[in-house]
Amino acid sequence: MSTSAQIGVTGLAVMGRNLARNFARNGYTVAVHNRTPSRTDALVEEFGHEGDFVAARTAEEFVAALERPRRLVIMVKAGEPTDAVIQEFAPLLEPGDMIIDGGNAHFADTRRRERELRERGLHFVGTGISGGEEGALHGPSVMPGGSTESYASLGPMLERISANAADGAPCVTHVGPDGAGHFVKMVHNGIEYADMQLIGEAYQLLRDVAGYSPAEIAEIFRTWNTGRLDSYLIEITAEVLSHVDAATGRPFVDVVVDQAEQKGTGRWTVQIALDLGVPVSGIAEAVFARSLSGHAGLREASRGLAGPKPAALDRAEAQVFADRVEQALYASKIVSYTQGFHEIAAGSEEYGWDIDLGAVSAIWRGGCIIRAAFLDRIRAAYDARPGLPSLLSDETFAREIAAAQDSWREVLVSATLQGVPTPGFSAALAYYDALRAERLPAALTQGQRDFFGAHTYRRVDREGAFHTLWGGDRSEVDA
Repeated sequence: MSTSAQIGVTGLAVMGRNLARNFARNGYTVAVHNRTPSRTDALVEEFGHEGDFVAARTAEEFVAALERPRRLVIMVKAGEPTDAVIQEFAPLLEPGDMIIDGGNAHFADTRRRERELRERGLHFVGTGISGGEEGALHGPSVMPGGSTESYASLGPMLERISANAADGAPCVTHVGPDGAGHFVKMVHNGIEYADMQLIGEAYQLLRDVAGYSPAEIAEIFRTWNTGRLDSYLIEITAEVLSHVDAATGRPFVDVVVDQAEQKGTGRWTVQIALDLGVPVSGIAEAVFARSLSGHAGLREASRGLAGPKPAALDRAEAQVFADRVEQALYASKIVSYTQGFHEIAAGSEEYGWDIDLGAVSAIWRGGCIIRAAFLDRIRAAYDARPGLPSLLSDETFAREIAAAQDSWREVLVSATLQGVPTPGFSAALAYYDALRAERLPAALTQGQRDFFGAHTYRRVDREGAFHTLWGGDRSEVDA
């Protein structure tokens, strides 16, 4: 087989197939390969008119079809399947060639693979790709890691197939070495979990407290999407809520089982945040909310527990309440992004990645699931102050939360009095209040730890570590 393809894609399920089509539509000759050859044949037969494809039936044919340096994109399931594909293709490659993993791999696996392949002279590029199957075809947000050398060769191609932000900038940047790209994609998904949970809580408040129907709430979300909450998730929420089930004539949302599933990236975000010592309480509550929704037996057994008696709002009160929910949703959303960017910054420091937070927010402005208008302002905040310790330290965001906080608190009071669960809104406000508190009860916690475990404590009035002899005269000693 002649060498003619600028890039190759192996693994032709929906994401891989659409990514291959995206490259072909943008003028590249694409080698395509799948473990099941019939899937390769089907892609070329159905979409061959979209561009130039080279169908390969074997690994050897696939590698032979690629120009040097070879760029081989893997689009298979994370974990062992990815390792198996790497083991199949790596021996066929030569120094300077690159393997690009476009799946949702755990960044620690990416770091291991990058190290192992680097020793063989190969580049391994762990690449986060967000946007689902539509994004893969029409333009995703792309988060590649790996070496600067690999990005010099691969980057221009990714820039051509990625989404473009409103200002025309491609939604791709070289995130950093080894696992940086997959780490940022992981946190992106964690923020996505939080975003979806907050939107769900806003929906439930508007329905259970304000008394709006799903169709009415859809119109409220459409209105919100014309303002500061303008985002892909708000847009599709309105579509889902306005949809009517054809079989029953009922609102679609009422015929769907209320048990949310998850694939693991949100859980990884929380697990790694714990390892890094970074509080991502909003993301954690979103993960736990999905977990709780799936415990059908536990929920059924608890359904008879006592709760408050709901009090209906009249239409004028409902409209005021809806405005307050918008404020609470926006403020909580800022907190979720604050926590996510804090985790990225901590990971960057821990692993020596030197991630540009402004660049990350810039590539999330288009293509990805959490794309939103206010990411432009997040980018501007980090560009103006690269060392910004928190989004809440930015004057504009701080001013907006200050304006929203009364409504935010009132919404949570109403939720509590009406018995509507709002773990995301509540966690976001608790995080905000903890940050601005002059003193936290952690001082008491340290006293307790010293009492039962002699773990020591530090004082506000002098340096050093101290321990109190609690069982005797309670004198203090240097630790």
